[in-house]
Amino acid sequence: QVQLVESGGGLVQPGGSLRLSCATSGFIFSIYQMAWYRQAPGKQRELVAAIARDSNTNYADSVKGRFTISRDNAKKMVYLQMNSLKPDDTAVYYCYVLLGLNDYWGQGTQVTVSS
Repeated sequence: QVQLVESGGGLVQPGGSLRLSCATSGFIFSIYQMAWYRQAPGKQRELVAAIARDSNTNYADSVKGRFTISRDNAKKMVYLQMNSLKPDDTAVYYCYVLLGLNDYWGQGTQVTVSS
């Protein structure tokens, strides 16, 4: 079965960095676009970044220039490097893949940016 398992969240001070990882299994990783979403308390889940099978990327305007999404097809992993973190980046971050008509989410990892 399809599994997405995030890791790497935590508490960080404003201006700090974190690297999120998503380990995947159960599907042919290399041919699918992968994405990171986030959901802050009281807000809707939003797309943070996506990476296509050819490694083309796109980002939410709010994270452009600070976050970098990448993938390792051999390891079936997707990453989100987050730099210059702000309190507004505080949220649960989810790994996501759409396989045909079915979408799959990880369990999420909490990122808290606070002094």
